[in-house]
Formats: sequence, structure tokens, C-alpha cells
Amino acid sequence: MTCRSLLRMSISLLLLASTPAWGARVSLHADRSLNLSGGSAPWNIVVLLTVLTLLPALILCMTPFVRLLVVFHFLRQALGTQTTPSNQTLIGLSLILSAFLMQPVSSAVNQTALQPFLAGEINGLAAIELGSEPVRSFMLKYAREKDLALFVELSKQPRPERAQDLSIRVVAPAYILSELKAGFQIGAALFLPFMVVDMVVAAVTTSMGMLQLPPVVISTPLKIMLFVTVDGWNLLVGSLMKSFS
Repeated sequence: MTCRSLLRMSISLLLLASTPAWGARVSLHADRSLNLSGGSAPWNIVVLLTVLTLLPALILCMTPFVRLLVVFHFLRQALGTQTTPSNQTLIGLSLILSAFLMQPVSSAVNQTALQPFLAGEINGLAAIELGSEPVRSFMLKYAREKDLALFVELSKQPRPERAQDLSIRVVAPAYILSELKAGFQIGAALFLPFMVVDMVVAAVTTSMGMLQLPPVVISTPLKIMLFVTVDGWNLLVGSLMKSFS
């Protein structure tokens, strides 16, 4: 996904996030600007700036970024490398992989909502409705039924006949919970082989009477060598990407 595609998706999500937040009515003028009725201009600017501040977090929570970053942090803890790779590296890798996975969704949002909106064929509310469909379909694909049922109950909404009838207010938090669970499951599985190495090294050093030498000094290089030997990054990233296919 290019920067232009990410910007287009951001604009659509901005429209989606801002309208229910404060009940403004969005209309399209001849100059393609947005008229935000229902409040004074200074307050509208404050609200828009607030939404823009929260927009990155909203986008990240509606993409695979959460699962990817959680798994990468678990991997770093399992390797015992503390700050290597750095947080910036892991975040950047998660963003690039998320952009790759979300490219079909951003293209759908651009074609069905953003381009007709910019061409004046539909108004803001129609663009919001059309643009939310690809994002909601993506999140529904990976949200667990148990999490969806939880937020349907919390929102006091009647249980719909189909999952596609759920509002994005229910789907988004359910998707985040489902991604966190998936990330923790993968992270726990990653810990197992490295934990075996730690236990073997600790048992050997203890039996040899090397009590003054911390086992982590020996186990960390061994775990790194094991990870590099099996081409761990390729296997991990490949498995993560295939889990979204």
C-alpha cells in the first residue's frame, strides 16, 4: 500500500470516526469542502484536530498491526535480546506488513467511497457508509464470535440475524480482542522452543557447578544461533502473513 493509498484510507476512516462522535451533518459543496453543521467553527476545528490525533490509533487497531507487534515483542523476549531489534524496528516492520495486508481493503475503500466522494457523486454520509463496508468485512473475517457476542451484549443491541448486520461500533473492539488473543497464542508457542534451550542450559551449568555464571549468558547466543539457523524471520513472517490469507 502506497502513501497515497494510506492517505485515502485515512480520510475515509476520519469521516467514519468523526460523524458519530459529535453528530455533525456532513454535506458536500461545489468546492469539495466539508460543511460541518451543528457547532461553531472553532469547536469544529477542535473536534477535527482531536479526531486527527486519534486517527493513527484507530487505523492501527483496525489493521493486523496489533497482532504483528505483539508477536514480534514476544519473539524478542523469548530470544532474550532485550532491546534488539529496537522498538522502532519492530513497529516499522509491523507497519509495512500491515500496509501490505491492507492494500486490497484500502483499494476497495478508494474505489467505492473516496473517489465517488471527491467526484461529487455521493455526499459525506454515503461515503462513510460505503467506505466502512470493506473495513468492517475485513475485521469480521478475523473477529471471534465470542467477542462479537460480548460487545453486542454490552451495547444493548438486539442480536442480528447475520454478522454482516453488526455495526462497526461492535465489530472494531471485538476485532481488537480477537487479535490480542491470537497474538498471545502465537507468542506462547514461540516461547516453548526457547524455553527448552534455557532449561537445558540451566541444568547443564548447574550440574557442572558453574553457579557463578548466569545461564542466560550461554543460552542467549545459543537461541540466536538456533533462530538464525532455521531462518526464523522468514518462517515467522511467512506464517503470520499466511494466517491472514
